[in-house]
Amino acid sequence: MKIVVIGGTGLIGSRLVASLKHLGHEAIPAAPNTGVNTLTGEGLAEVLTGTQVVVDVANSPSFEDDAVLSFFQTAGRNLLAAEQVAGVRHHVALSVVGADRLEASGYMRAKVAQEALIKASPVPYTILRSTQFFPFIAGIIQSGALDGEVHLSSALVQPIHADDVVDALTDIVVGPPANGTIEIAGPEAIQINRFAEEYMSAKGDPRQVVADAGALYFGAVLTDGSLTPGANPRLGKVTVEDWLREEMPAD
Repeated sequence: MKIVVIGGTGLIGSRLVASLKHLGHEAIPAAPNTGVNTLTGEGLAEVLTGTQVVVDVANSPSFEDDAVLSFFQTAGRNLLAAEQVAGVRHHVALSVVGADRLEASGYMRAKVAQEALIKASPVPYTILRSTQFFPFIAGIIQSGALDGEVHLSSALVQPIHADDVVDALTDIVVGPPANGTIEIAGPEAIQINRFAEEYMSAKGDPRQVVADAGALYFGAVLTDGSLTPGANPRLGKVTVEDWLREEMPAD
């Protein structure tokens, strides 16, 4: 089966391409550096010729509100239109758990807009909504840095390993379209401030983490239900402890 992975040279995309090739599929990484640009349409018709499944794991280069919305809407329209012409039978997209609950976040609004385009298209689809990847905690910590401390929300998050997301995407790609949304999350929920403390302790970062209920996450105030999945999500296998051991192995 020929499968095109949009964003196929990134963190998730490159691993997904390798996973699909291991199963014997023709998996093509598509990105601007491979001559495929969903914003301009360059290379789309050529790469989609004979393609059965398209997986979109591309992300916006800018998280600024207008820029990120423009990216997902423009890329989404171009990609879905090209898929219809090429006769693609399954569109798979990676989105974010809780995107529709965080309207104050420009990034989340953009992801919801991307999902709406997919649902309105005649191309059969599956949307996989994932919780935050483990490495995101570094950026969250940076965003909360203030006067030598780190101010972060105490809301729950259920972080996940990239490999667990790739395993789920692989299963979705080789299966039939769900024409709906599937959620995946890590195996355990943890407060964001506690996750940051464990990460910073493992890194030897001495700064104090301050739990702040008003701390913003991509422009939004969180509650415990903002970033955690609903009923019966698919769960990954790698825990926070496992990931920290992987990232900072003992000497």
